[in-house]
Amino acid sequence: MSSFRTARTPRVRLVGAAATVVLAALSLTACNDGTGVKSEGRATGTAPTANGTATAPSQDESAAGTTQGSGTDTSASGGNGPAGKTSSSKASAGTGGTGGAAGTGKSGGSGVAAASGGSSGAGASGKPVTCEGSVTRTTAAPLTRPVNHMLLTVTNTGSRTCFLYGYPAVRFGEAQAVPPVIEDSQPQAVVTLEPGQSGYASVNLAAADGSGTNGHTVKSLTVHFQGRSGNGSVGTGAHPSLPAQGVYVDDSLKVTYWQQSMDDAVSW
Repeated sequence: MSSFRTARTPRVRLVGAAATVVLAALSLTACNDGTGVKSEGRATGTAPTANGTATAPSQDESAAGTTQGSGTDTSASGGNGPAGKTSSSKASAGTGGTGGAAGTGKSGGSGVAAASGGSSGAGASGKPVTCEGSVTRTTAAPLTRPVNHMLLTVTNTGSRTCFLYGYPAVRFGEAQAVPPVIEDSQPQAVVTLEPGQSGYASVNLAAADGSGTNGHTVKSLTVHFQGRSGNGSVGTGAHPSLPAQGVYVDDSLKVTYWQQSMDDAVSW
């Protein structure tokens, strides 16, 4: 009996040691099966990836992070993953849509304003008017040659073309009648003044040889404008200033038709 117990004791110990080794192996296997401490660590690492803070996420984690995240950093972390492309496309489409709408709105507004302004401008400058005092400036300048002559200059100060019809109906001082026109001075066409352009007429103040009668000095002048029909005056008259000493006129007083050039006006 004593011999049997001695031999059996080592065998029992060997079995116990073997069981310990098996348990240790099982324990190691359990640590690496994805359910232990390391598995929890991977779960913790995945959360930052979803927020776009992971340093080097895997392709699967990038796809998940891009789908859930937002902003420029998240789009950048999408890499080449399918979800990254989808998010980038949506972001681009959204930005493009917003820009396009804004662009369309501004362009449309500008187009309408331009069209409206163009229409108004065409109406303001496209229809000629009759030259008269409110759209012109008139000056009167005595000439030394020819003697006893005065040059009237009418400048279009408006925004439209104006027609300078007929001849100036002038009144010196308190005169009740206007002087006659030199018929031979009538131009072939109506004088047309674009904005800023000038037309001319000359006034024969007195006979050069002194043969005129009822000569006197006047210090004021009114110029009236004729309409297309030539009957009477239209619009506002002009009141050009005269030299301080006045000008001498007599019964030979007469005027020319309005001329397009100064040379034509003073040739009579």
